[in-house]
Amino acid sequence: MHISIEITPRDESVVLHEVEQIRQHLPSVNTINIPDIVRLPVRSWEGCALVKPYYPLAIPHVRAIDFDPENPDPLLCLLDECGLDTLLVVTGDAIKSTLRPVYPNNSVALIRQLANLRPQWRIYAAIDPYRQHLQAEYRYCMEKLEAGAVGFFTQPFFDLRLMSIYADLFDESVPIFWGVSPVLSDKSRAYWETVNRVVFPKDFDTSLAWNRWFASAALDFARAHSGHIYYMPIRVDVVSYLEGIV
Repeated sequence: MHISIEITPRDESVVLHEVEQIRQHLPSVNTINIPDIVRLPVRSWEGCALVKPYYPLAIPHVRAIDFDPENPDPLLCLLDECGLDTLLVVTGDAIKSTLRPVYPNNSVALIRQLANLRPQWRIYAAIDPYRQHLQAEYRYCMEKLEAGAVGFFTQPFFDLRLMSIYADLFDESVPIFWGVSPVLSDKSRAYWETVNRVVFPKDFDTSLAWNRWFASAALDFARAHSGHIYYMPIRVDVVSYLEGIV
């Protein structure tokens, strides 16, 4: 089983500090994944290159719209130079800055291209349980598998019942990293509800205790379904959030 922590690459020192905290306090963690946030100075593949000496399985998120669909070579070179052969491909949100080009590319197209050019790579795609209705999201997932994705990383879940519904859609041979993230304020809850369309269960609350309970329950769920898990410790100290759980 893979237990992953998502590290936000604010700068190189932050990445290395969080790696050291995880190594000292969260012994079951065996994987790191790093999102690609274009306003930050460290790109996802650069952060993963920093992490690999400590966690050999370091998974960058790659935004399809950042790469020219007619010329995949720059992306292939970036990942090859960093020694990375496992990645998560997302379409990516358009950025407001005109300093960075964006391309008419999407996750399905980039997955298909990379799977053809690097068939030995393990390419993951995204599941968003709140983006659209269940049937449409399932069909979108099937497109990604047909394109060459081997499995999925999900957007954060907050409800074990909804996780169970999604687990029933896929054979256990399709690896899923179940996403979990703490929500520790009413402002944060409102953001998730408004921007990400999350529907929280009626027993949800914003206490650290509830979020630790759910982190543990989701880990048990993932283990019972032969899956994996990744934690996104947004706006919380990762040790306070997960020590004693992983």
